[in-house]
Amino acid sequence: MEKHCANARRVARFLHGHPAVDKVYYPGLEDFAGYEIAKKQMKDFGGMMSIELKASRGKVASALNKLQLCTIAVSLGDAETLVEHAATMTHSTYSAEELKAAGISEGLVRISVGLEDAEDIIADLKSVLDTLI
Repeated sequence: MEKHCANARRVARFLHGHPAVDKVYYPGLEDFAGYEIAKKQMKDFGGMMSIELKASRGKVASALNKLQLCTIAVSLGDAETLVEHAATMTHSTYSAEELKAAGISEGLVRISVGLEDAEDIIADLKSVLDTLI
């Protein structure tokens, strides 16, 4: 769990500064709305996060298909990094209006950070995100 959490912190910080990322939902970031509560209640912040990308449903899906290390999967929580694009996977039947009503943007991506080398995870994500700038 220590490696899982440490990798997630590094990945979240990277994502927080990337121009293709609009928002990072990770309790270990100081600007996360629930940071103070999470700090009091949690020993560490876990390896799960979500991000909002500044791109359409199709562009996000196309970009994520270029991942080399991270695995696209609906199941989250594994030793490997798993990535899920809600608009084209778990909520693929929703229209843009239905997604919005459910609070899911077309650019919402859930990430379960794995135990690979953090720099390798970041490099894989960066190569994909850079195509969205």
